[in-house]
Amino acid sequence: MSDPRPAIAAVRDGRGLSAPDAALIARGLADGSVSDAQAGAFAMAVLARGIGQPGRVALTQAMRDSGRVLAWDLPGPVLDKHSTGGIGDSVSLILAPVLAACGVYVPMISGRGLGHTGGTLDKLEAIPGFRVDLSEAGFRRVTADVGCAIVAASADLAPADRRLYAVRDEAASVESIDLICASILSKKLAAGLDGLVLDVKCGSGAFSPDMETARALARALVETANGAGCRTMACITDMDQPLARAAGNALEIRAVVDAFRSGQGALLELSLLLAGECLSLAGIDPARASEAFASGAAAERFARMVAAQGGPADLLERADALLPPAPVVIPVVVPVTASGIVARIDTARLGHAVVALGGGRVHAGDRIDPAVGLSGLLRIGEAAGPDRPLCLVHAADQASAEAAAVTIRAAYHLGEAPAAAPLLRERITA
Repeated sequence: MSDPRPAIAAVRDGRGLSAPDAALIARGLADGSVSDAQAGAFAMAVLARGIGQPGRVALTQAMRDSGRVLAWDLPGPVLDKHSTGGIGDSVSLILAPVLAACGVYVPMISGRGLGHTGGTLDKLEAIPGFRVDLSEAGFRRVTADVGCAIVAASADLAPADRRLYAVRDEAASVESIDLICASILSKKLAAGLDGLVLDVKCGSGAFSPDMETARALARALVETANGAGCRTMACITDMDQPLARAAGNALEIRAVVDAFRSGQGALLELSLLLAGECLSLAGIDPARASEAFASGAAAERFARMVAAQGGPADLLERADALLPPAPVVIPVVVPVTASGIVARIDTARLGHAVVALGGGRVHAGDRIDPAVGLSGLLRIGEAAGPDRPLCLVHAADQASAEAAAVTIRAAYHLGEAPAAAPLLRERITA
């Protein structure tokens, strides 16, 4: 391959990234001819100088094309959703079956948790027997038969991103919007999608804590995906509090089951909202999302997906018996003198509490405990007191449970109830 140094120097000097240079860098990342030092220098140059919208599109397409790009021949649109990450966010597990029940095909390639936000694959692997490592043939079969499948990326899918993603943390360049766009979208577009809805979280538990940052990321993602040929829109949604009342892998599966059973809660509300946006992209009436859920068709698709990927067919009926329990469960209470209304939540702290319990990762290779986490999380505007705990901690031992309780008390701020914040803050279509 050609020498990557001129391409790196061009970015460093503010001259942007051309399509040929993007292809050269992506090929070198995939085949190893770009060294770790060069990859780190490239990432830092992009962070420091930026590559602009044309450069983002070029890098996204080049990273997408660094490996296999799937193509589908199915009797319906192929759509997906991606979230930038939050606490208690298991939307994918409801949205995919809802869309499948509406005649949409959802070949969802998801990731694992790293840092304070959870990963869809880790949650699914809390289900006994559930396999996320399907072969391509198995992935295609489940998608075609059930309408949805949720799997890990294969080694030949956007390999340039896998390499650059590993370097970005080492090179202190994780925050680059250009690299975030290319990383998210190269994997999603390699799945051969007709359309994509992005859920950009904003708030105390999100990568983007304020609307200005969230809006910039959402617009960059939408413009880049559309520029790369995939019809895309974004919703900026609230993450100033956990989406579900649970955080932790098996506990979030229980929350999904509860949503299918009860038909209530913010998790379900956002799942149906985003499913409706997906349907709109395909020219389908968004009201069909709620109809598919209310009829039970979505729950049936969820059960079929779980069974098709190796899990128990009766998860919806026997979740409590099938999902792993934690040995220690304690309430996190506040004293009478501190009782009051939940006014604010440092949501990222709750995520860090789950990680400290063993339910998340600090390093990519860390093993996780699927049983630990938090349940019964109070929401903003609700009362807390000695008889109304902030949550329940599910832990491997008493010491880690008590340490988590300290973090949780610090995360909750009691006072006057604020005005209710909407789940959907803004829609970005272009």
